[in-house]
Amino acid sequence: MLLEKIESLLKEVSEMSASNAEEIEQLRLKYLSKKGEVNELMGEFRNVAKEEKKTIGMKINELKNAATEKLNSLRAQLEEAEATSDDIDLTRTAYPIELGTRHPLTIVRNEIIDIFSRMGFTLFQGPEVDDDKHVFTMLNFAADHPARDMQDTFFIERSNPKDVTKNILLRSHTSGDEAHFMEHHQPPFRILCPGRVYRNEAISARAHCFFHQVEGLYVDKNVSFTDLKQVLLTFAREMFGPDTKIRLRPSYFPFTEPSAEMDISCNICGGKGCGFCKHTGWVEILGCGMVDPHDLEACGIDSSVYTGYAFGMGVERIANLKYRVSDLRMFSENDTRFLREFESAN
Repeated sequence: MLLEKIESLLKEVSEMSASNAEEIEQLRLKYLSKKGEVNELMGEFRNVAKEEKKTIGMKINELKNAATEKLNSLRAQLEEAEATSDDIDLTRTAYPIELGTRHPLTIVRNEIIDIFSRMGFTLFQGPEVDDDKHVFTMLNFAADHPARDMQDTFFIERSNPKDVTKNILLRSHTSGDEAHFMEHHQPPFRILCPGRVYRNEAISARAHCFFHQVEGLYVDKNVSFTDLKQVLLTFAREMFGPDTKIRLRPSYFPFTEPSAEMDISCNICGGKGCGFCKHTGWVEILGCGMVDPHDLEACGIDSSVYTGYAFGMGVERIANLKYRVSDLRMFSENDTRFLREFESAN
């Protein structure tokens, strides 16, 4: 009687079919679960006569293996059918996958590039992994300048302090791109150098170990500070609005002389004074100045014939002013809730 039951179950298993995963699971429960047919047979097996145990036992194992193989076969068929299905669900939305957006820093960087491109600047990008020669020495940084210290610069290799070409580092500013360009080109030229830079700083809401800069350089005959001021005024009004005012304050940079820092009238309060501008009505956005003759000569350009100006700005700083983002860390955390806020800016 038990042997006939097993044969009947073997026939059922061989004829099993299923059209979806739920039906396959129901078949598994019916035959292979703790309360399934195979387990019930094992209970009845205890009462089988000793001389029949071998035959019955082999048949139960045959049933168990047949059920397992059949279920695996049904699963494989279902997966293959789903993978090759040409069915189209006409109820699905036209855009089932949410489209991404440009990063806010990319939006601002592209806007900066567009403004200066319309003023005749062409793009040039130097290496992020650079050497002491181009990042510091050719830009008139003194041998004991604090920027060369390990506390400020990420040095990758610093085996020979006297051989600046062997001191390899992550660039701490995009000004080094100017040295790379001037080394192989003669004026006139007008270039814009965007890129990522690195500094050994503690990460906080106001500082990060990496950020983004855009450097500008113009070298030609009879270039004056007036030319620089006009270009920067045009940029400020294109970026922040036609009523924007600028002011230039004397400053110091090793690679420019004279040097200045540029402020714009606060675009949040219109120059009246608010918490963002610390109630001064002005916000600093960039540094600039006339290219130091030392830099021109170091790159093989005759400083008695040519003059030039340079400027550099932080992309994060401009993004903060445009979008009022108070925490720099949000730009690099890839929080989709934050990034979705810039969908309309693309």
